[in-house]
Amino acid sequence: MARPISAAHELRRDEILDVAAACFARQSYPATSMNDIAAACGTSKARLYHYYESKEAILFDLLDRYTQKLLVITAQVQATAQRKALDDRATLHELIRAFLREYETSATRHAALLGSTQFLGDQQREVILDRQRDVVSAVTRFLRRAYPDRLSPRNQTAITMTLFGMINWTFTWLRPGGPLSYTAFAEEVVALLDQGLGGSAQPAPL
Repeated sequence: MARPISAAHELRRDEILDVAAACFARQSYPATSMNDIAAACGTSKARLYHYYESKEAILFDLLDRYTQKLLVITAQVQATAQRKALDDRATLHELIRAFLREYETSATRHAALLGSTQFLGDQQREVILDRQRDVVSAVTRFLRRAYPDRLSPRNQTAITMTLFGMINWTFTWLRPGGPLSYTAFAEEVVALLDQGLGGSAQPAPL
């Protein structure tokens, strides 16, 4: 019978992922070695191999956990909206706020998702890409419910990716403690989205 993994082991793995994500963000995935990660963790490379067999295994676990968390956020927002009887537009706005709250504390993990997925092996890369597609599909559904008169099969992909374009790259310029907080920026995105898609423009043809 396989020996169960202890809570301390899992906690240490999560700490390693945080350090590795910071290393990848600082010097890129290709330029980061297991020695670099071990040194940043304050441990030996041999000890690091006790937790992960390779740098690619670290990257996959990092992206696997993070993309699962993004999907959990969409489910949690939907459940909360149902419990609070929020309308579809308010539900979408809550999703935007929830994503940006996560991005604020996961900037290096998000950077790895956007910049390092291509370094995974084919099977592992496809797992992460499928999960990203699931996130995009979920957000598209939120958008279509929130703005049914403005989204159609013809324009929904463009509008969904416009929303992601507004929020996905915040790690490159929006800094905690800066003149604009993540919370305040979320309200800016909601206002831009609502005043644009909630306006009186003609719906796109099918």
